[in-house]
Amino acid sequence: MFELVKSGGWLMLPILLSSVIAMAIIFERLWTLRPSRIAPRNTLSQVWKWIENNDLDSKKVRGLRDGSPLGEILAAGISNARYGRDIMKESIEEQAGKVIHELERYLNTLGTVAAIAPLLGLLGTVIGMIDVFTVIMLEGTGNAGVLAGGISKALITTAAGLTVAIPTLVFHRYFTRRVDELVVAMEQEATKLVEVLQGERKLKNREGK
Repeated sequence: MFELVKSGGWLMLPILLSSVIAMAIIFERLWTLRPSRIAPRNTLSQVWKWIENNDLDSKKVRGLRDGSPLGEILAAGISNARYGRDIMKESIEEQAGKVIHELERYLNTLGTVAAIAPLLGLLGTVIGMIDVFTVIMLEGTGNAGVLAGGISKALITTAAGLTVAIPTLVFHRYFTRRVDELVVAMEQEATKLVEVLQGERKLKNREGK
């Protein structure tokens, strides 16, 4: 493996660095973007129970805010429910914007790695081919083995760049899709909360019946 990296030249270093960055982000986002962490299923039902039992106080709101990103959004709405529907919705949207920003953290970096890695590989191949043609100009084409070896080394960086870029692009699309799904789920929960607290939906219909 070391010999393969060495054969690719100095451009293998940024490609390897890109792979390390991509792997770190992928593992971090897999852990962070778990649905059970972002939008636990029992969060809204717990709020319903507190409302039904008239047991919703500032301490529970703080616990809700600290429990999950969905809890942060619901807590923002609950804290401003007394100011009317419009203010409540604005506070929810403002908090949701912050939550979404956190959910999308590092995704731009992951997309950048997916775009740059094959370009670095292509650059390495171009530089390698320049070296090959330099050898041809100086020594001619008599030694086919040397030329084949030079071309092979030139292509190593392209292969390495694609090896990094393809899975990185796949995970970038996957995480983008997951964030979209989580945002939709949280929006639906927040809408139900607004409708109940503003008297537009009966509490008994909280399951969507």
